[in-house]
Amino acid sequence: MRYVVGLTKDSRGRDAISLATTLAQSLDDPGAVEIDLVHVISGAHPDDAATPQEREYQRLKADEAEEWMAKSLFLIPKTLRARATIHFADSMAEGILEVAAVRRTDLIIVGAASHGPFRRFTVGSVANALLHTATAPVALAPAGYLPPSDLTRITCALGTRTGAEAVLQVAVDSAVLHRVPLRIISLVSLDAVPAANAPDKHAERVLEEASASVDGAVDVSVDIARGRSTEAAIESLDWSEGEIVLIGSSRLAQRHTIFLGTTANKMLRSLPVPMVVIPRYHPLDGADSPSQPI
Repeated sequence: MRYVVGLTKDSRGRDAISLATTLAQSLDDPGAVEIDLVHVISGAHPDDAATPQEREYQRLKADEAEEWMAKSLFLIPKTLRARATIHFADSMAEGILEVAAVRRTDLIIVGAASHGPFRRFTVGSVANALLHTATAPVALAPAGYLPPSDLTRITCALGTRTGAEAVLQVAVDSAVLHRVPLRIISLVSLDAVPAANAPDKHAERVLEEASASVDGAVDVSVDIARGRSTEAAIESLDWSEGEIVLIGSSRLAQRHTIFLGTTANKMLRSLPVPMVVIPRYHPLDGADSPSQPI
C-alpha cells in the first residue's frame, strides 16, 4: 500500500503525518505500507527555470525544504517505511496529484486548513481542490489531530444513492484489514422527506449486508443519524478518538473521481475525527470497482 501525504511546514503537515502513522501502525504488517511525504514547491524545477535568478531561488527553496522534510521523517516510527519527495508544480494540489499518479496510490492524506478550530475541519484551498478532482481516496486530518494509541473503529456513512454499495465494500474490507469494529451510519433520515420507517429499514439492510461480508471477522453495528440538521445529527452520535469515517462522493462526481457532496460538506463542520472520501464508482464498472481497502 502507498499513502501520499501532503506535507506543509506547519501544523497541517504534522496532522497529516499523525493520521498516516495511525493507519499504517494498525495493520498486521505495518511495513507493507510506504508513506510518501510530498512537499510541493510552486513554480518550475530549477533546471527548467527561465532565468539564472529564478533557478537560484528555486534551488534555495528546495534546499530549505529538504532540511525540514528530513526532520519530518523523524516523526514517523522506524517500523514504517517512509520517504520524502519534493515536487515542483503550479499548485500544491496539482503537485500532489502528479506524484500520486506516478504509481498506484491507495490514499492521499492532507491536514485541515491551519486557521480551523481545534479538532474540527476547515477545508482550505488544497483540500478543496483534491476533494473535487482526485481519483484516489482522500483523507482529511482535523486540526490538532494527535495519533491515538490504536485505530479503534471504522465508521461508514451511507445513504441510498448510486455507489453506496461500493463505499460499504471499501469500509468492510478496511475494517477486516485493520482488525477493528465497523460501524455503519444510515443517513436516510437526513433526506428531505424520508419515507415512513425508511431509516430503520435501510439500517437493517446494510447491517445484514455488512455482517455477511465480514463473516464474523470483526464486530459490525449500525446507527441512524437523526437530527434537525446534518450537523446536529452528527453531533448527537458518539465518536471514538481513534476512529475514522468513510463517505462516498456526490452523484455529481465523474466516474473514478472524488466530488465532495453537500451532506459530506456539512458533516465536516461537526466531525471531530478524520474523514476519508471515496471516489465515485458506478455498479457497471465491474472489475474497476474499489476493491482495495485503505
